[in-house]
Amino acid sequence: MDKDVFTYSQDQLKQIAADVLSFAKAKGAADAVVEISEGHGLSVSVRKGQIETIEQNKDKGIGVTVFLGEGRAIRRGNASTSDFSMQSLRDTVDAAYDIARFTAEDDCAGLPDESMLERAPGELDLFHPWLLSAEDAVEIARRCEAAAFAVDRRITNSEGASTYAQQSQFVMANTLGFSAGYPYSRHSISVSPIAGRGNHMQRDDWYSSDRNPAKLAQPEAVGRYAAERALSRLNARKLDTRKCPVLFEAPLAAGLLGAFVQAVSGGALYRKSTFLTNSLGSAVFGSDIQIIEDPSIPGAVGSAPFDEEGVRVQRREVVRDGVVQGYFLSSYSARKLGMQTTGNAGGSHNLQLLSTRTEAGDDFAAMLKKLDTGLLVTELMGHGVNYVTGDYSRGASGYWVERGIIQYPVEEITIAGNLKDMFRNIAAIGSDVLVRGTKSTGSILIGSMTVAGA
Repeated sequence: MDKDVFTYSQDQLKQIAADVLSFAKAKGAADAVVEISEGHGLSVSVRKGQIETIEQNKDKGIGVTVFLGEGRAIRRGNASTSDFSMQSLRDTVDAAYDIARFTAEDDCAGLPDESMLERAPGELDLFHPWLLSAEDAVEIARRCEAAAFAVDRRITNSEGASTYAQQSQFVMANTLGFSAGYPYSRHSISVSPIAGRGNHMQRDDWYSSDRNPAKLAQPEAVGRYAAERALSRLNARKLDTRKCPVLFEAPLAAGLLGAFVQAVSGGALYRKSTFLTNSLGSAVFGSDIQIIEDPSIPGAVGSAPFDEEGVRVQRREVVRDGVVQGYFLSSYSARKLGMQTTGNAGGSHNLQLLSTRTEAGDDFAAMLKKLDTGLLVTELMGHGVNYVTGDYSRGASGYWVERGIIQYPVEEITIAGNLKDMFRNIAAIGSDVLVRGTKSTGSILIGSMTVAGA
């Protein structure tokens, strides 16, 4: 590994991991797992051209989990340190061992099944360091914010612009012989301009994020688009209560996909704290809906050769023709459910929400025409989702649309429904696909929801 980027090479981290596992076995552990990481980054923010913050981080750490016992009588303990000296490593193993001695037995604890481990991880193009100086990062943020102010004189203020660059690496190893890791990066540019004055101000924001800084949008493009979004919200009105179709703009539509993931994740399932308990093999969506998980997309934020337990991951259909084909399980939650891990310890990998009815021409303008008369939602507030019942109620703002044309912005409204009905009532998914984190979807049209106004 390039010493200009990290302090340690991957081989050095693997050797430290091997030492920790050796200490754990010598102490009397039945099994153990260790993760070692280091990273450094830079984050700057400016507001109205003036520097607000410059933060640099340089971190390293080791976490070790020790397992005692076997079969249905396993106890576990974990401890961590940022000191890589041999004495500190021994002390950390001792601490994890002592914690394990006094924890309750858990018949689902333990390492993954050995056959599930990824022994030959592939290269996924996840590492593109951006070794910016603080001065260069500040200049990028200033360019972004200045472009927002230049759009219109009604852009009167700003909550700031920021530049963020982070590069990290890790190694994970366990007593089943697994030892692997890789470097990765994540960078972004963002801005939040404010339009209007006094009691008639509106804000919006936009950002560009990627592992590769060369693929980030130009700072000026980010600033201009954020400003246009803020300006379009001026003179917002309120609505009276009604039922109508609701179009979720693509950045928010990813949140609906996230709600599905939460509802069919192992922890919620074995605790029975989800409205989608026992949904495997059930039609949760309309027959046109597909959800694909693909961890192997080169350079994507959600890509990985293995999950946080070292379990191999692979492309799979989570939903086929509206029917749930798989959950999101770690080894622990899978054992709780009497199932097999899906390689999702740590979360989902590059989820794509698709409809067989979507055509190439179903861009944002076409989705407005499909909405016809109803509500376009561009911002959500609050956390009004009850995963036990599926009830959904969120504060919102956006635009009222008639005959496929935006008429005026709206604010101070609430949209409500039930996720079970919302999933079944997806009328269309746009081709205006946007990636947000590990999720990818176009705008989503829900056939009917309750909109509560003043």
